[in-house]
Order: sequence, then C-alpha cells, then structure tokens
Amino acid sequence: MLRSALTAIVRALPAEATQAHCDGPCGVYDPASARVAAEAVLSMTKKLKAIEAPAAGDAAALATYNNTFSRYVAIKEEEATKAKKELMILWTDYYKPDHLATFPDLHDTFWKAAKLCSACKVNIDQGKAEELMAAVEKIHGMFWTSKGRNDAWVTAS
Repeated sequence: MLRSALTAIVRALPAEATQAHCDGPCGVYDPASARVAAEAVLSMTKKLKAIEAPAAGDAAALATYNNTFSRYVAIKEEEATKAKKELMILWTDYYKPDHLATFPDLHDTFWKAAKLCSACKVNIDQGKAEELMAAVEKIHGMFWTSKGRNDAWVTAS
C-alpha cells in the first residue's frame, strides 16, 4: 500500500535529473595506486616483448597467441589509463601552489609522467615503461616529502 502510494507520487512528480561529481574533501591521497598501475604496465610490456609468435600453419597456436597478445595489450592500456588517472587526481587535487616552492619541477614532473602513460598505451616500449616507473617513483618521493615523511619506495615485482 505504502509502496504503491510512493510509486504514484514519484510518477506524478518526477525529479529533475541532476549531475554530480564526487570530489569530497576526504584528503586521502597516495601515489601507491599509480605505482601499482605503472608496475602492471611495465610487467605487461615485458610479457609482450617475450611472447613469441607460433610457426606458420598452426591455426590453434596462432589463435592462442593472438588471444594472449591482445589480452596483454588490453591490460597494458587499461593500467596505463589507470596510472594517468591516479596521477591526474594527485596532481590536481592534492598539490597546492605552496608545494611549488618545495618542488619547482612539480608540474613538469606530472606532465611528463602523464605523457609517459600515453606513450605506454600506444607503444610496446620497455624503455618508456621504465621511465614511467621512474617518474612515479619521483612523484612518490615528492608526495611523502610533502607529508613530512620518508616512506620507502617498494614495488611488488
């Protein structure tokens, strides 16, 4: 009965559609998520470089190869996108103009890291993936220094 009444009210008075962006002031930031994604990019890049195409004429092996290769590429691109998103959030939401006094190359560092994410998406380039890891490590150091801490750079692999 109550449900029917509420449904009738909702139908009679539909709410206007709104849009919102979650940008709550939680203050919880950590470059670790960018590090994990960048590390996955490097791992997938290494796997792509190591995978060997099957001999000609083996259709089943070619299908397996193509499936594996495309999966690795998809993961690499997805993780590069994640890394870029995490870096952009950190750059635009965490860092404030005051940080530029301590880190005058802050904008350049983030800009180059974002560009490396893009380069890693469109290429299978281990050098670029390693440069991305180095950039994220530098950002890790800047971040924890800004917090007055000296957290160790640790990777999963």
